[in-house]
Amino acid sequence: MLFSDVIGQDTIKQHLAEMVEHNRLSHALLFLAKEGAGGLPLALAFAQYIVSLPAEAPVVEDLFGGMTALEPSGGFIPPEQIANQPAYVRADKLVHPDLHFTYPVIPRKSGDKPVSADYIEEWRSFVETMPYGNVYDWLQSIGAENKQGNITAEECNQIIRELSLKSFESRYKVLLLWMPEYLGKEGNKLLKLIEEPPPNTVFILVAENEESILPTIISRCQLVRIPALEDADIEKALTERAKANEETARQITGICEGNYREALHLLQHADEDWQSLLREWLNAMLKTGPAAQLKFIDEVSRLGREKQKQFLRYFNHLLEQSIRIRVMSEEQIKVAAEEKDFAKRLNKIASVSQQECMIEELDKAAYYIERNAHAKMLFQALTIKLYHIIQNKTLILSK
Repeated sequence: MLFSDVIGQDTIKQHLAEMVEHNRLSHALLFLAKEGAGGLPLALAFAQYIVSLPAEAPVVEDLFGGMTALEPSGGFIPPEQIANQPAYVRADKLVHPDLHFTYPVIPRKSGDKPVSADYIEEWRSFVETMPYGNVYDWLQSIGAENKQGNITAEECNQIIRELSLKSFESRYKVLLLWMPEYLGKEGNKLLKLIEEPPPNTVFILVAENEESILPTIISRCQLVRIPALEDADIEKALTERAKANEETARQITGICEGNYREALHLLQHADEDWQSLLREWLNAMLKTGPAAQLKFIDEVSRLGREKQKQFLRYFNHLLEQSIRIRVMSEEQIKVAAEEKDFAKRLNKIASVSQQECMIEELDKAAYYIERNAHAKMLFQALTIKLYHIIQNKTLILSK
């Protein structure tokens, strides 16, 4: 994977390249990125880049008894040119002998002590097909079902053994450790190795939740914070890579909040008519009464959790556009004409403070859906809350 294969993040890419160019590469980097921001693909591209660099120039004795470093072949190689290096072919296929991987795994059977190498074929397939996937996607791809993934003590011992060896052919040995949140106390085994690694050894840790990582590991790493993707980058990726039409890409970009994994998921259900469903809900809530509300609740409860969350996100998206319309010119609102018209109608039934309160309630509902809340009970309660917020001007129902 090349830097050009990673969506957006141009500032981070430049920063990483300059680390190598100016010989300021830290021995331990912690990439901190929220889901769908590209932490894993960026770390992969960087790891493949540095193991593909030519080996250090050898040092030889000159004619006068001194030691002279020979010129390295080619000198510094920019990331966009690394594909020309023979080592890159092996790195790109994840078979380079100096490129190591650690990630959460599960035991195949009771009593197993699994290590990452047991799942290397599945890992290569996952990286190729779902580089923006999260740990849930990974664990499902290896048949975890309800099992909890883990980075085991045996894996930590394996890391220590592998990195104690000299590099086979590259300037650097690289360990890419995905999701250090799954290390637990076993991570203490790696502290000395991370703090005082063998020469030319680089750790690249990729995490989503800083609070779930051992503080002793964080203190030994240089932190690289990776922001959410820009809307323009997601929209471009959806049209060029996922082959979405421009209108669909624009709508999805407005909802996914910088999360490309979520954008791809939304694209799979792009044919859903959320606007009609939302119109039905609001009419039932404010106009047609309890019978229509029960009909809507029964309908939405059959959608399944993922679609229910997407529906709530879509409602939130329109509420956010409604607020923007109040403070920005219409030309600055980059949404479809139908959505803009719907957002204007929302402004007629709710003030900004009411809309903000509605957004908060919708966020809570999405959170509870993720935790298997009973759909009918949840949407019944949410309908009542939103009714009171809009109709009775009740902004704060509970704390």
